[in-house]
Amino acid sequence: MPLVDHLEELRQRVLRSLLAVVLAAVACLLMVKPLVRLLEAPAGSIHFLQLAPGEFLFVSIKVAGYAGLTLALPYVLYQGLGFVLPGLTQRERRLIAPAVAGSAILFLAGLAFAWWALAPAALKFLVSYGADVVEPLWSIERYLDFVLLLMLATGLAFQLPVLQLILGILGLLHWQPMLSAWRWVVLGAALAGAVLTPSTDPITMLLLAGAITALFLIGVGLVALTDQFRPDMPASESDQPPTATN
Repeated sequence: MPLVDHLEELRQRVLRSLLAVVLAAVACLLMVKPLVRLLEAPAGSIHFLQLAPGEFLFVSIKVAGYAGLTLALPYVLYQGLGFVLPGLTQRERRLIAPAVAGSAILFLAGLAFAWWALAPAALKFLVSYGADVVEPLWSIERYLDFVLLLMLATGLAFQLPVLQLILGILGLLHWQPMLSAWRWVVLGAALAGAVLTPSTDPITMLLLAGAITALFLIGVGLVALTDQFRPDMPASESDQPPTATN
């Protein structure tokens, strides 16, 4: 295809993806109250306040946008694959398509892990810390910003095994050096847990750091399985059989 046709196809696929996100966001906006209640579940019996006129309206739009993007993610990835795959080799197709599918699944798993484990642990610690001094009455906007940011950061952190798998199949990473560097990985996971979590409580950071470390080890196992899929490298001159000489 000429370059102009490629650009036109890219434009069409981007517009379709944006339309899917907008439609999903509008659908989520129509049922935003159940979504907000679902996000409020990790807080337990905490009471939320609307501290400014229209605060809940803007929060509803934000929640609907995040939810719409999540719901439209499979279609957006499908459009991206439809544009990229025709230009790849058969081997690259076998790599990219499962990696993208696994990336979407891991992102959703990260969202679920943040909602089910990280957010309740963080909120329990933050509430109990000053329970004998202050009564917890939280702004709905601040709370949802906290939960949404935590879920987004965890979903992105769950992409680590996919990145390791891609680099492993391309021959840029090997499982033995990665496994031998586990001490640095634990340190990096602790730093990532401190940076990615919107709160400063140690419980959330430790849980996220532990999850990142476990994901790294899973990625090491996946890289160890990619050796059979790597293309055979041409033998070096020293590996060539000696030639007969007169």
